[in-house]
Amino acid sequence: MNSVKKLFGIEYPIIQAGMVWCSGWRLASAVSNAGGLGLIGAGSMHPDVLKQHIQNCKRSAKHPFGVNVPLLYPNIEGIMKIIIDEGVKIIFTSAGNPATYTKFLKDKGLIVVHVIANSKFALKAEDAGADAIVAEGFEAGGHNGREETTTLCLIPIIKKAVSIPVIAAGGIADGKAMLAALALGADGVQIGSAFAVSEESSAHINFKNYILSSAEGDTKLAMKSLIPVRLMKNEFYRQIEIAELNGANREELLSLLGKGRAKLGMFEGNLIEGELEIGQVSAGLDQIQPAAVILRNIWDEFLKQKDHISKIEI
Repeated sequence: MNSVKKLFGIEYPIIQAGMVWCSGWRLASAVSNAGGLGLIGAGSMHPDVLKQHIQNCKRSAKHPFGVNVPLLYPNIEGIMKIIIDEGVKIIFTSAGNPATYTKFLKDKGLIVVHVIANSKFALKAEDAGADAIVAEGFEAGGHNGREETTTLCLIPIIKKAVSIPVIAAGGIADGKAMLAALALGADGVQIGSAFAVSEESSAHINFKNYILSSAEGDTKLAMKSLIPVRLMKNEFYRQIEIAELNGANREELLSLLGKGRAKLGMFEGNLIEGELEIGQVSAGLDQIQPAAVILRNIWDEFLKQKDHISKIEI
């Protein structure tokens, strides 16, 4: 049996990324009910808000779901307490040292997965006791690796470095890309951008439509000296770009970023001044669909392409 399906108790080795301002309980439960693993994105939630999302997801999800927690975010202790108290069984940690909470969470009986972008942190996650890792390539939206290693290059490197299951992320939005990731050695895939534009995504409709209208080159990795993040190009991005070209330091970038910038763009729909995080694969997305339809289309195309490849004569 596929190691990712077995680990999480799911039907398909497809995980919906826990994206800030996109991944609430409606999206997580929809993906889980469709046979994948849905994740609530705790990075954009105060502890009391997260608690409500978890409780709603427990009522609506008939199958396993989890929570994604960026370790660098504030309120981390409160967030971890709520996750434990509410009986969440699966947690994905990211943007921080995997050794900080992995043992604590494992001792509480949780399945722990850590998101990495290089072999150094993959080995740290394995040594810390993580059950699996998400290997996130340069194409991905949100927090990203400073090395700018693409998924095509990253997956074989990480698969060779560790013995625990590897979940590929970055540039995957359809069955063909999923097949390619598994051919490179991945045991499953994590998908963000395709679900960011789903009906159940909590992203603002302005942001969803902006994603659907994007073309190649409309996203770029920025703020590498602060927190590497892939942004859609808008007025805020151009301010960041100019600041970086002028040698802005960490403090200057923090000041420019301010507070609530991602909420302003992704959740409130301000396409000019807001921070808009999305992956490169957004250029290939063209419609808003229910999450269950997105997942099923990915799986059906994966099976179709898998069969097609097996019949190719060389």
